[in-house]
Amino acid sequence: MILHTEVFGEGDPIVFLHTGLQTSLTDFEYQKDYFADAFKVVLPDLRGHGKSITDNFSNYFVGATTDLDETLDHLGILSAHIVGCSLGALVGLFFAKTYTKKVKSLTLSGVLAEKPANWEEMNQAEADQQKHLLQNEQATGYFDQLHQSDWRKFIAMGKDPNWYPFHETTSLIGIKAPVLYLVGEENSTETKGSLLYPAIGENVHVGIIPFAGHLVHDEQPEIYSKIVECFPGKIG
Repeated sequence: MILHTEVFGEGDPIVFLHTGLQTSLTDFEYQKDYFADAFKVVLPDLRGHGKSITDNFSNYFVGATTDLDETLDHLGILSAHIVGCSLGALVGLFFAKTYTKKVKSLTLSGVLAEKPANWEEMNQAEADQQKHLLQNEQATGYFDQLHQSDWRKFIAMGKDPNWYPFHETTSLIGIKAPVLYLVGEENSTETKGSLLYPAIGENVHVGIIPFAGHLVHDEQPEIYSKIVECFPGKIG
């Protein structure tokens, strides 16, 4: 499917892939303005989010990867720098492995490089938080107006502890483009990737950002954006 996409600026294309339950315009807001002066900033709504309408959430990451490919083709973009956080990073990882020639560089954050020993407990805690969310009328009203698809079906995927694609995140094999892994120092489960990824992938760069956790682009937007901006120049 062709994703609803917002485009700002001119230049080398850089695609920002949002986190779960966000959209192209509610996430990476700082980065949109920061990069639009020198890049073509491409902001798609991932399937089931915002105005990218679908009822199909099965095999989500494969479908979302195909969506992104079709969308870039529709926009006439042959290759781009891909930047994603959390859900968006997972889609970016799948995309970089599947469509290697279309990725100039890949920047990831909010990703688990290995399955934590207490993953089942972590996932159950997240499911409990989502249950409370569904009981909050103000929150559900906000997401109802934000997403034109049934976002409840999306978060229902998380009830299955096998939803997370550890079979893909544990390895960067197959990615031809240089990779930048950014992680907040406060998230100990994600900081492990700063050690694991350089050991198993070629041309992998890492950055640990202080005073930040899972959403480094939002919690430390200036530091994050400076590093991402430098990345294409450092890799030539």
